[in-house]
Amino acid sequence: MDDDMAGLPEQKIAIVRHLVESAPDGVVGSLQAALMNVGADPALSSVRRLVEVEAADRRLRNTVLGPIAPLCVGDGRDPERLRFPAPVLGLIWRGLKSVCPHEVEYAAAVLIDFRADESSPEPFDDLVRRALAGLRRRETSEFARAVELADQARANGAAELCACLELAAIVREATLRLPEWIGRISEEKAAVARLAYKDAVTVSEDAGPRFFEMLAGQLADPWMILRIISVVMDRPPESYLASSELAIFAERVLKAVDEALAEVGRLNPEGGADHGRAVGKVVELITMQIGQIDESIELARDSGWGKRVAQQKKTLAAVVERRLREAERALVAALPRHPMRVARVMKDMPRLTEAPDPQAVTRAMTLLHFADELRNSANYGGFASMRAKLLESLGEVLDVYVEEVLDLMRHGEVEDPAIGQTFLNLAATFSGLVRDRRAAEIVRRRAAALNAAA
Repeated sequence: MDDDMAGLPEQKIAIVRHLVESAPDGVVGSLQAALMNVGADPALSSVRRLVEVEAADRRLRNTVLGPIAPLCVGDGRDPERLRFPAPVLGLIWRGLKSVCPHEVEYAAAVLIDFRADESSPEPFDDLVRRALAGLRRRETSEFARAVELADQARANGAAELCACLELAAIVREATLRLPEWIGRISEEKAAVARLAYKDAVTVSEDAGPRFFEMLAGQLADPWMILRIISVVMDRPPESYLASSELAIFAERVLKAVDEALAEVGRLNPEGGADHGRAVGKVVELITMQIGQIDESIELARDSGWGKRVAQQKKTLAAVVERRLREAERALVAALPRHPMRVARVMKDMPRLTEAPDPQAVTRAMTLLHFADELRNSANYGGFASMRAKLLESLGEVLDVYVEEVLDLMRHGEVEDPAIGQTFLNLAATFSGLVRDRRAAEIVRRRAAALNAAA
């Protein structure tokens, strides 16, 4: 037995090995990070070594099979996207290690000094070709099981899997160009993208959607594939793209926008600050997705996708404006007032007789954090003007409120100064959201100065 494994009995090592090998990549990575500094503990050192070996194997696997790795997700039964069951990736890899161990070892040696923009990927592409042949011949039990799982997940799943592997070398090369293709692109770079697409459909006439599906899997934001389709097709008119086999990619983004709009509509004012920010980020995502559709496709004005996008923009503006109005009411409710005699005149003044209502504060915090998170999306979303006016109005409300609370406390008209300080701190937090951090700091400094003088 390896000296590194001396800290654990063989039976336990086998159990740990099975758990590690079965774990998702993210879990293996987290385990590796957690075990980096275990010191001289024999048992944990054994586990660390095992995890390190598995992590290295995963890196090699995900490099060799990188073009299809993002497609191997869950049970592979997604009706709208090209997917294969997650275990398929591991089965193909184990099949490769079984039938061509020397080639796998060579690929591992190449990976040590591999530079994507300089080194040849041929050792990896060679293994992909061997995997393709192994799957077609059901050469090992692992390959046979991968084929079985792919066919169980979707009609002609094994054929689709093999077709993806046929495109792997083209997709691997194209993946290196993705940052260029989704950024500011020149005609020269566009020509390279079109050539990659031409190479793909040369492999198979129906490879177009498969090629873009595989590239989408390589993107942090898969919906950005519309940008690449637009580059390849030179910003196609809606009528052309909608009738092509690539229409599914635009339909997918439009559907995602509809689902995100529903999520914004379900914003829960009781959800708290993090929830408010999360929904605000959904609004930003919607504006980016709609913007991508606008940029990538020459939309019709009054029909089809163009009409649908126009309605989505209108719905987004309406739901956001409704939430902004709610934010105004929530802030007022969180800083309650009551009638009070001031210089023989009854005025509405801050009510400082009891602590802030937690529910009212939560509602205000949720909606104000939501409003603050909209700063990057307001212009494109069509609600920048309303948001600016609202924040200006709320800033003025807070200015008046703070002055009134400070005045009441200076004149000893607050029974419990601690409650007054609590409301000032709350007003400071609101000021930070409505204006900026400096505004919040000014309120806190004034409250601290008053407290020190008391």
